[in-house]
Amino acid sequence: MNIANITGYKFTPITDTKLLQEKIINLSEENNLKGTVLISDKGINFSVAGLIENTSNFLKVIKKDEQFTDIDIKTTFNEYQPFRKMLVRIKKEIISMGVDEINPYEFTGEKIKPFELNKKLDDGEDVILLDTRNEYEVRLGTFENAIDLNLDSFRDFPTKINGLREQIGDKEIVMFCTGGVRCEKASALMLKSGFKNVKQIDGGVINYFKETGGAHWKGDCFVFDDRVALDKELNETDYVLCFRCREPLNKDEIASEYYKIDEYCPYCYGDVVTKKS
Repeated sequence: MNIANITGYKFTPITDTKLLQEKIINLSEENNLKGTVLISDKGINFSVAGLIENTSNFLKVIKKDEQFTDIDIKTTFNEYQPFRKMLVRIKKEIISMGVDEINPYEFTGEKIKPFELNKKLDDGEDVILLDTRNEYEVRLGTFENAIDLNLDSFRDFPTKINGLREQIGDKEIVMFCTGGVRCEKASALMLKSGFKNVKQIDGGVINYFKETGGAHWKGDCFVFDDRVALDKELNETDYVLCFRCREPLNKDEIASEYYKIDEYCPYCYGDVVTKKS
């Protein structure tokens, strides 16, 4: 497995987003990297893949900037390039939630190490696990007894938490997402909204898998590249994406009469039939 998949993010003020964009474009071209890099005046968020030595070169250059020396990096490996092109974009938000005044570099929820959370769950402590991911991600896997907000989009999160206060009270809340970036922002919003004991898994689900083997987790974890999902050992699974609606599909769904490659799947079949009629 000589292809490294590196993901990283950091919320930090960036004064010249255009200069950083040009730097990363050139760096990616020099090292034949593909993936997605999002830059805003509040931070950077990237998922990039290439030969191990080339991703190492990428990180060396990025970390030379003192703003990014301590950037949180997660690495997984596979045998092929999971991205089809390189996109380096300047955006209003590096993770879209639609709440401009939330700046996680000013304050955010406390981070809890994966082994600490695992011990709490082993000991049966009364911890509220809050999934901040989209509905299609939750369908592939999540923590046992986690709260699912049924999010169609992360932008729905601010309104979805309104009804949680009476349900949760002052109990310890541990939020989680794939790599951590959504929880950084979501936990900041919850603190600003009056929730008290708000924490987030350090490094997200991927880091939890790496450090604990995925204890108390049921299923797999969706990732935003052509691998679609990883199991608890961080290996690629058999899920594929529907060409039309981009829903992740398991073996049974692929075998369904409502699946036709490059045309429809059980999740969008009804829309296709309606349009044809």
